[in-house]
Amino acid sequence: MIPAIFGLSGPQLTPDERAFFRDADPAGYILFGRNCVDPGQLRALTDDLRSIHGRDRLLVSIDQEGGRVARLRPPGWSSYPSGQAFDNLYKIAPASAIEAARVNALAMALELSHMGITVDYHPPLDLRIAGAHDVIGDRSLGSDPMQVAALGRAILEGLAAGGVTGCIKHMPGHGRSDVDTHKSMPTVTATADELEADLAPFKTLRHALVGMTGHLLFTAWDEANPATLSPTIIRDVIRERIGFDGLLLTDDIDMEALGGTIPERAARAHAAGCDIILNCWAKMPDMIGICEALPAMSALTAARLGRALEGTRIASAMAPDHGDLLAKRDALLALAP
Repeated sequence: MIPAIFGLSGPQLTPDERAFFRDADPAGYILFGRNCVDPGQLRALTDDLRSIHGRDRLLVSIDQEGGRVARLRPPGWSSYPSGQAFDNLYKIAPASAIEAARVNALAMALELSHMGITVDYHPPLDLRIAGAHDVIGDRSLGSDPMQVAALGRAILEGLAAGGVTGCIKHMPGHGRSDVDTHKSMPTVTATADELEADLAPFKTLRHALVGMTGHLLFTAWDEANPATLSPTIIRDVIRERIGFDGLLLTDDIDMEALGGTIPERAARAHAAGCDIILNCWAKMPDMIGICEALPAMSALTAARLGRALEGTRIASAMAPDHGDLLAKRDALLALAP
């Protein structure tokens, strides 16, 4: 198995993709809006992916946070709020906010599970920092580390109860970014002491099964390499200081924050200590190059991948209580002014 997650070009597999994926045997797949037309089409697509590999527990992933980061949208799918909605409620009623985050994530997971999706890149544990770029912005669960951890835990629990594995991101923290990593690489000059606040939510939820790096340069830890490509940050900060021992993915290596060819980025990230390389844009030359640049998946990564998928399940029908969960969430969120 190749330690990479690949994107798909459209709503159905092309013959070239089918043949390539069968031979390459990637760790999994990521879906975007271009792959999601309606529920029937999407479930057929994820069933097709599983049939290629003969694995029911296949990593089929998506970015479904709610708000502006949602690949599944009405009218085919339900609407989910951004992190700021739960942040607002937490300020006046913490217990209600935690319950709202849990039932929202459970409803989301029931929908994802029905679509054959097993991993959601949610929740972001990045603090909302005044004056930073809005690439995180209202996606954040708040500026207080304890609050972010509490809401993040509720989201992980809600997703898991619905048969979907969540992913904490973007380690070691994306909240201080001064630019959008899709376009250029941020440089964070905060001191190691100042960065302890950014690490705190990740430390609290360090037992999460899946985590994702961020493409940011932290001068306090490594002046030459962004986190995704830094052996020092992955080893000393993510694995040791945070204590994360789950499946570590890169953020999308197509982002312009990183330099070099896509295969070169993949090889550097893997050598730095990332378990899995995330490559989103379904460009066949890049995917072939990644397979040539990476070794076969290690036994340690395979074990982490197995643990991450162990609790996932694919639902044959939408759970009947989905609407009730959304109604409960909305009633709780209505408590905030």
